[in-house]
Amino acid sequence: MSETPKNTLQYRVDGPEDAPVLVMGPSLGTTWHMWDRQIPELAGTWRVVRFDLPGHGGAPAEPAHSVAELGDRLIATLDGLGVQRFGYAGCSIGGAIGADLALRHPHRIASLALVAASPRFGTADEYRRRGVIVRSNGMDPMARAAPEHWFTAAYAAAQPAIVEWAVQMVRTTDPACYIAACEALAAFDIRADLSRITVPTLALVGAEDRVTGPGEARTLVAGVPGAGLAVVPGASHLAPVEQPAAVTDLLVRHFSTAWQETLTTIAVPPAVPVPPVPRTAAPLAPEAPAETVAPAPAEPVAGPDAYERGMKIRREVLGDAHVDAETAGADAFRSDFDRITTRHVWGEVWSREGLDRRTRAAVALAALTTGGHLDDLAAHTRAALRAGLTPDEIEEILLQTGVYCGAPAASAAFRVVGAVIREETTPRG
Repeated sequence: MSETPKNTLQYRVDGPEDAPVLVMGPSLGTTWHMWDRQIPELAGTWRVVRFDLPGHGGAPAEPAHSVAELGDRLIATLDGLGVQRFGYAGCSIGGAIGADLALRHPHRIASLALVAASPRFGTADEYRRRGVIVRSNGMDPMARAAPEHWFTAAYAAAQPAIVEWAVQMVRTTDPACYIAACEALAAFDIRADLSRITVPTLALVGAEDRVTGPGEARTLVAGVPGAGLAVVPGASHLAPVEQPAAVTDLLVRHFSTAWQETLTTIAVPPAVPVPPVPRTAAPLAPEAPAETVAPAPAEPVAGPDAYERGMKIRREVLGDAHVDAETAGADAFRSDFDRITTRHVWGEVWSREGLDRRTRAAVALAALTTGGHLDDLAAHTRAALRAGLTPDEIEEILLQTGVYCGAPAASAAFRVVGAVIREETTPRG
């Protein structure tokens, strides 16, 4: 590992300098140590470059707000190493980075393995709500929930040291960088672009993965021409940790054939017994300092269709679930009004560059409180939290507004807003 220049990623290199390069990307909340059990075998054949996401594993806390931005930082890192063409294996958001590079830089990638990945990760609302919870409660709720999402119950019970390692990895992740990565996943959707991925591709998934399971892997295989599928028994989301021997074997077979420009469909192996991982297998990352999350930039007004632009911004601000419910309830009598408000309010006003979305969210709260529009106030409170306003800041907005609009309006607003804040900032499960 070396000092990390700005706009690049923290990395580690293992293996012969003159060997073909294999780049390995981590999952959200993990570090490059999630690949430790693959390195002894892979580094015998390849020059393995592993990287950390911003704010993970002690990496500089410089948030990246899109998968493409993470990909650009990775390309800059590899350029600095003199690496032009490489194989790529990435887990979860690491897989999203690999798919993005295969679409934007196909000449750089020799072969691709997408581990626990998806063309779209859950819903945008789900990942933006994660940001609200972290902003309000810190990383502890995400850390406590990680083992359940990452490992099978049997493995978690048998490997308490690995479970604790996982919890500490998440807990020491920079909150602002984690929130930014959640925003990146919320906006990631390449379902319509899968057919443009032309590099040899393997979709690899744990049979018991409940985050991005076999269904998502099959969607990748159905969309990417010639892609192979491997389902690893006895593994959940972090299959490289839980079933390291099986995953290593699959990666070796895939990249060994793909380097010869030949793609062979990978057969699904039986479960491979794996010895317990020693307690010293993966050191814990040092804690990185927290950093205030940057506000999302306002969308430019440019574009031919204000309605399409408005619907995009409306969904980003209010969430898919809210917009779907509103549009589903818009009958023929209301349809013209719905299109006009989407075009004007969202496509022409919310898209202007004069204010960022965080400020517009604050203005909306004040205006809706003054007007007594409590139904809309609830939806915009959720939007304000997801735009980066904290509960304390929202309280100050309502207090300031109440001075000018009167105590009754402010009192009603506090009841509605308080209920939404409790719901949105309370960790589930």
